[in-house]
Amino acid sequence: MKVIVPLAPGFEEIETMAIVDILRRAEVEVYLAGTTEPPVASSRGVKVIPDILIDDITDYDAVVLPGGNPGYMNLAGDERVLKLVKDAYKAGKYVAAICAAPSVLGKAGIMEGITATHYPGIDVIGAKYTNERVTRDGTIITSQGPGTAIDFALFLTEIFVGKTTSETVREAILA
Repeated sequence: MKVIVPLAPGFEEIETMAIVDILRRAEVEVYLAGTTEPPVASSRGVKVIPDILIDDITDYDAVVLPGGNPGYMNLAGDERVLKLVKDAYKAGKYVAAICAAPSVLGKAGIMEGITATHYPGIDVIGAKYTNERVTRDGTIITSQGPGTAIDFALFLTEIFVGKTTSETVREAILA
């Protein structure tokens, strides 16, 4: 399983690192794909060096978008990210987003009629909102924000590599 996490300036630290950390603990191949030259600064000024640049993505099984302000707006404004999301969805791959990032999925045009959760007050074009911590509708998985990041990452782990591995990681991190 190969997962791409696009990293744009202004990304949310907790969401991004929870996704990467927990999936890597589960031995999932995860790549932070920078949308800009490194380092990429988070919403609170933490600088991260991505594994690859978004232009160097060759193959993947899932795309997971972190939120953050203005990170989600930078993702939504990047045609390469929108194409990555559209292509993944059309190919039946998993597409996941947390916090305000489900709005990027809406902008990509893949949320029509999809039940999703997201940060309160964010508009997700086409989606039907639910107030769940984590929601799955087909191959689209969404979550609410920094406080749900570990639940989100563990849910992704269960979907990507199985319940047993997800439970093992949950126990190891005392979640």
